[in-house]
Amino acid sequence: MTASTSAPAAATSLPADPAGRGRARLVMHQIRYEQLSFWRNPQAMIFTFLLPVLVVTIFGAVFGGTEKSDFYFGLSGMEYYTPTIAAVSVLGACYGQLAIVLSTRRQTGMLKRLRTTPLPAWIYFVGLLAHCVLVSVIDIVLVIGVGRLYGVPLPAHWAELALILVLGAASFCALGAGVASLVRSAESAPALVQFIQFPLVFISGSYFPIHAGTLNTVAGLLPVRPFNEALLAAMTGASGGYGWKQLAVLAAWGVLGAVVAVRRFRWDPRPE
Repeated sequence: MTASTSAPAAATSLPADPAGRGRARLVMHQIRYEQLSFWRNPQAMIFTFLLPVLVVTIFGAVFGGTEKSDFYFGLSGMEYYTPTIAAVSVLGACYGQLAIVLSTRRQTGMLKRLRTTPLPAWIYFVGLLAHCVLVSVIDIVLVIGVGRLYGVPLPAHWAELALILVLGAASFCALGAGVASLVRSAESAPALVQFIQFPLVFISGSYFPIHAGTLNTVAGLLPVRPFNEALLAAMTGASGGYGWKQLAVLAAWGVLGAVVAVRRFRWDPRPE
C-alpha cells in the first residue's frame, strides 16, 4: 500500500490553531506524514517498488535486445515495455492502493477521527496526491533504470514526461477516491479494485501490444491506454507522439472520479 493504515490520524499532532501556520505549511506537514507512514511500512514499500522492478526485469530477460519490430509498433520489446510497466506502477500506486487505503482508514475510524481535527479536508487529499506522485516518480525512475540496463535509451522528453506523470497520477488518485467512496467495506475494496484494474491493464496493451482496431478504439476511451500512449511517446519519442486527445481523456476520467468522490465520499464507517 502507499500509506500505512494503522498509524494515528495525521492531524492529531497539529496545533490547536492550524490557520496560523499557513496553508503551505499544513500541506507540507500532511505530505511528510504520508511519507513517514509509507516508509515505516516495509510490506507496502517492498510491494510498491519491488513488483514493477521484478516485472520489467523478467520482461527484459525474455524480450531483451535492441531489434525493432512491427509487433511493437517500430520499437524494440524493452522500449515498448519500459513505459507500459511504468504506467502500471503509477496506476497501482495512485488508483489501486489509494482506494484500499482510504477504505481501510474509513472502516478503522481513522478518517472519522481525522475529520474532527482542524485539518481541512482539501489539504488531506492534496497531501495524499503529492505523496502518490512522489511514490510514482520513484517507481518510474526504478523502471527506467532497469530498462537502461537492457539498452533502453533514457526518455526523449523529460518535461513532457513530468507533465504526463502529474496528470496521470492526479486522475488515477481521483478515480481511487471515487472507488473508495463506493466501497462498503475494507474487505471488499481489493476485490473491486482488481476487478476494475486487471481488465483495463490487459486491454490497454500494458503487457502485450494490441493490434485489434476496435479494441484499441474502445480502450482509447478508457484511462489506461491514453496514459500508456502518452508515456510511450514521452519516453521513446515515438513517431506521432501523444496529442491533446490522450491528455483530455485522462483529465475527463479524473474529473469523473473527483465528482463521484465529492458526492459520495464518507468519513465515517458505513453501518453494517
